[in-house]
Amino acid sequence: MTDEWAPVALVLVSHSRELAQGAAQVAGQMAPRVLVVPAGGTDDGGLGTSFDRVDAALREATADGRAAVVLTDLGSAVLTSESVLELADDDLAARVRIADAPFVEGAVAAAVTAHGRADLAAVLASAQDAAASFGAAAGASEPAAPVASGTAPDGEVRATAVLRNPLGLHARPAALVVRMLAPYDAAVQVDGVNAASVLDLMKLGAVQGDVLTITAQGPQASDAVARLVADVEAGFGEV
Repeated sequence: MTDEWAPVALVLVSHSRELAQGAAQVAGQMAPRVLVVPAGGTDDGGLGTSFDRVDAALREATADGRAAVVLTDLGSAVLTSESVLELADDDLAARVRIADAPFVEGAVAAAVTAHGRADLAAVLASAQDAAASFGAAAGASEPAAPVASGTAPDGEVRATAVLRNPLGLHARPAALVVRMLAPYDAAVQVDGVNAASVLDLMKLGAVQGDVLTITAQGPQASDAVARLVADVEAGFGEV
């Protein structure tokens, strides 16, 4: 599903058709209004990249004046994408950026950012910043999950929760937080950053065992905090 207000699309260039399609499906589920075009495998179904497939994907992604961010899985996929852009007309090339980012994580982060009507620069930055989400969780403990909560005199709702998923607050749980909080009439922060921003959440670099401080203001602040604490303690379905 796409929507005319989503100005930035994604093109996923992989040596494997299945990997490109799978990553596109994950990103599309996180951000259903963003156009995600897979360009995987060769024309005969083998492993590798196809100039024609990438060219067609870029033209589909940039139709109707859209910009596009390209994510690649291996170096030769970058070379194929660069070759397509070198031969493209100036207008198309000006609206496309190739991200130096992890393939699936970057696609998810970029898709959710594009879903929020961000421009090309912000979507590209979100994809590339996804690399920082791979925190070292080795040796992290899984303590019992104490939760402290309450309402401050100024009406701000506060709580703490222990991050339990092994990979920390990477692109997938960050995207889930943003989408989960969207219906609530509340402004929510996690460790002082805006919980409505995938990029800001990932920049925290939070890893398994970290204690997150959650604050919120607004008519539905209590409900939003309670829901977020529950999701954090449940490990976002990863534990």
